[in-house]
Parts: sequence; structure tokens; C-alpha cells
Amino acid sequence: MLADKLNPFIERYNELSNLLSSPEITSDIKKMTELSKEQSSLLTLVEKATEYQDILQDIEDNKAMLSDPELGELAKEELKELEPQVPLLEDEIKKLLIPTDPNDERNIIVEMRAGTGGDEAAIFVGDLFAAYTRYADLKGWKIELMSSSPSDAGGYKEIIALIKGEKVYSRLKFEGGTHRVQRVPATESQGRVHTSAITVAVMPEVDDVEVQIDPNDLKIDVMRSSGCGGQSVNTTDSAVRITHLPTGMVVTNQDQKSQHKNKDKAMKVLKARLYDLEMQEAMDKEGAARKDQVGTGDRSGRIRTYNYPQNRISDHRITLTLYRLNEIMTGGLFDEVVDPLITDSQVKSMENAGLS
Repeated sequence: MLADKLNPFIERYNELSNLLSSPEITSDIKKMTELSKEQSSLLTLVEKATEYQDILQDIEDNKAMLSDPELGELAKEELKELEPQVPLLEDEIKKLLIPTDPNDERNIIVEMRAGTGGDEAAIFVGDLFAAYTRYADLKGWKIELMSSSPSDAGGYKEIIALIKGEKVYSRLKFEGGTHRVQRVPATESQGRVHTSAITVAVMPEVDDVEVQIDPNDLKIDVMRSSGCGGQSVNTTDSAVRITHLPTGMVVTNQDQKSQHKNKDKAMKVLKARLYDLEMQEAMDKEGAARKDQVGTGDRSGRIRTYNYPQNRISDHRITLTLYRLNEIMTGGLFDEVVDPLITDSQVKSMENAGLS
């Protein structure tokens, strides 16, 4: 029964209240901060749990009065108000009981690359990045370009950006995977629909202390920056290429004129990739249930199709189809795609936690 599952949380909250008022804790700032944070994380759940248990008790009391000749009618009216509140509160509580993703509060580094389709794929990288930018503006997030490789035909062969703001990872973690686009390219004289694909990787931004890298594991090369078509855009050796020898990961950055800034940005991307690799390995060990809960399982799978002739966007993971592609891409309305994915992830998490 759900009510029984809530008692340990209420008991822990009350235990924390007692601990935080004890002299040995108030004199230990570090411990006090740690316990205060834990208590704060439980507050909303405990408030809902207490409300839920009070309503269940009120329902039980009113049912006991139904046979009373004087109070029976009043009890019946009370039950009409109380009973519909139970399933609503249960739904709220189940969502609060879902194990949280520790990365949900983080900023992200997003890497987008053109795949099959050549110039058309590169153009779509630019289109999808522009859609993410509009979405970020609506959310009040900030985007910092980390690295880019523009295509001669428009768009980008590759673009890497840092997106900063409230709960960015929680909203965009489902974007990782292969995105397929179907449309008539501007260069297509016969009006035929072409299919292209791009890949998107979404990685949490990490602090320096979270990912320790041995300097001996790095091979750092500096070179002269070059632009589209190979022309030199900088006369100094400011471009930086970092190779992480144990994994073979290579990160190159040349967008800044300063070698130091390029190195800093390349290191930030490398640390995010290494942290992401650790996450993926942990998920593989924990099995399919954890992948469903986090919602970022198979990075290589085709996750979404953007069909321009039909104005259709389809997410294949949840069989979502919307005929509002143009509005979503140009109006920043990505919540229409993101919200169903979050709901689906919550449902799967409830099932895995035995809350459904």
C-alpha cells in the first residue's frame, strides 16, 4: 500500500529535524549543511505524504459515520469532496518517489554532427541547432559555442555547444541519438525527397574535480587554425588538438584566437565525454531497467524523423507523431516533443520502482 511506503520518508524527515537541533550537529557546519540539504530534498514529498495520510484518515472517519442518523448525510457530502482527491495525490506522490537522475540539474554539452546525406545533413545540423537555440531562449538558458566546423553549403559538419540554465539536462537528455530528415533539398531539380541523418550527443557538464585526468594520459598538439575549404583564418598556432591516450578520444578546438582558451574548451569537452562514457558503462552494468529510467540508453539508434513534405515530426521511441514540424522547428515549441518523452520516462521509472 502506498501509505505504508511513505512512513520511512516521514520518519527520516522528523529524525533530521531532531538531528539539526542537536548541539553536536549545529557545531559541525559541514554535517549541518549535508543534513539540511537532505531534509530539504524530502520536504515536498513529506508535505504531500502527510496530506495524503490525513485525507485517508478523514475518509475512514466519515465512512464510520455514514450509518449515523444525524451525521450520515454530512459524512456523505464530505466523502464526495475527499475521495476524488486520493488518485490525484497518489499520482503526485508516485512522481516524487521516482529515483532522481543526479545529472538533471546540470548544464549540458551538446555535440551535433552531419551523417549520411552530405551537404543536406550539414544544413540540417544548422536547422536543428537553430531550433535548440530558440528553445533555449524561451527557457531563459544561455548557449556558448564551444567549437564549430561550418559547411561550404551552409550549416555545420559539426557543432559543439554548452547550454547553461535551470535543469537543462533534464529537458534535453532525450535528444541523444540519430535524427533523420526527409525533405527536398534546394539543389534538387527533380523535386525528389532526400533522406539524410545527423547525430546528436548530449552530455552533462562536469566540474574539474569530478573527472580527474592524468596529464601523462594526454597528447596535446597545437596547429594553425583553418576555415572552410582549408583557408587559413589565423596566423598563429592557436588551434589545439587533445588526444586522451587511454580511450583514444580526440578533441580539437580552433574557434578562439587564444591557444589557452581553445585548450580550456577542448578540456571541458573531453571531461564531459569521459564522464558520459562512465555513465554509459554504469548503465550497461545496471541493465535495461536503469536505461529506461534514465531515458538515454542507446545513443546510436534512430530516435526521430523530421518529414518536411508532410509537416510531420515522429519520435520512434514512444510512437509520437505530430503534424506541427514547421511550428516546432521555427517557434521553439520543443516542449511538445520533450514533455511526452519525460512522461514516458516517468511511467517506466514508476514501473521499475514498483509504483505503478
